Amino acid sequence: MDFTDPAFIGVAVAVFLVILFLANAIRIVPEFQRLVVFRLGRLLSVKGPGLVLLIPIVDKGVKVDLREFFLEIPRQDSITKDNAPIAVDFITFYKVVNPADSVVQVGNFAGAAQALASTTLRAVIGDIPLDDVLAKRDEINQILRQKLDEVTERWGVKVTNVEIREIIPPPGVQEAMTRQMSAERSRRAIVLEADGTKSAAITVAEGNKASAILNAEGSKASAILTAEGERQAAILRAEGFALALETINRQASTADQKTMTLQYLDALKQIGGSASSKIVVPMELAGLAAGIVAVADQAKGDGRAAAQ
Repeated sequence: MDFTDPAFIGVAVAVFLVILFLANAIRIVPEFQRLVVFRLGRLLSVKGPGLVLLIPIVDKGVKVDLREFFLEIPRQDSITKDNAPIAVDFITFYKVVNPADSVVQVGNFAGAAQALASTTLRAVIGDIPLDDVLAKRDEINQILRQKLDEVTERWGVKVTNVEIREIIPPPGVQEAMTRQMSAERSRRAIVLEADGTKSAAITVAEGNKASAILNAEGSKASAILTAEGERQAAILRAEGFALALETINRQASTADQKTMTLQYLDALKQIGGSASSKIVVPMELAGLAAGIVAVADQAKGDGRAAAQ
């Protein structure tokens, strides 16, 4: 094979041109990309994913990634509404939603987005006091995202999220914040100690209350039992006294004249035994003596009868 043969050289050149043609005409676009096709400098269409055929030299394709990316915004010095200087850095997440606009409408999205984010951050921070900047980070994130998205929308890019990573206040504010946190911790410790003392006092008071209630209930029960015992004793004494009276009454109703006469004499004997006693003899003494004699005679008669 003669490599210097003009026919061989012509075939080789033709094969090279075909390979070059196919390399420029056939494009394989992944799922996460799109191919923006320009024909003779004019926007033709957005193609992909899959196999895309282009006309070499006439068509030009620009690949656009549809995945979500992030853009770090360097630390920016800003002035708050109350003239406090602070340094803020944040990160922006974005994704392309219109591949054609992202190629046609903006030349360097990263640079343009960084400059836009810096100016937007200063404008947002300038309308917020320092205390709100430190306390309302989520609200600032939402405001930044909305303002950035309003501008990037015409570039075919959607700002999905904005996150402030760090806010550095002035040294004097940092010292004041440190003192404030120390005072807050001291206040919480005092409040917790006071709550503990209060809880302990309540517990002790409740215990004393329960003890007093139990003591009162015990005293009440004891007094009730004592009163009940005394009542039962009084009832028993009254019943005994009533029974004694009933017995005496029953015995007295069965006593005859002789028994009463003997009892009367026995009472007179006891009265006469005392040195200071004075005896008054009633008018019925004769009747009483006659009764006594009759009793004595009857007693003698009963004795003789017993002897016989």
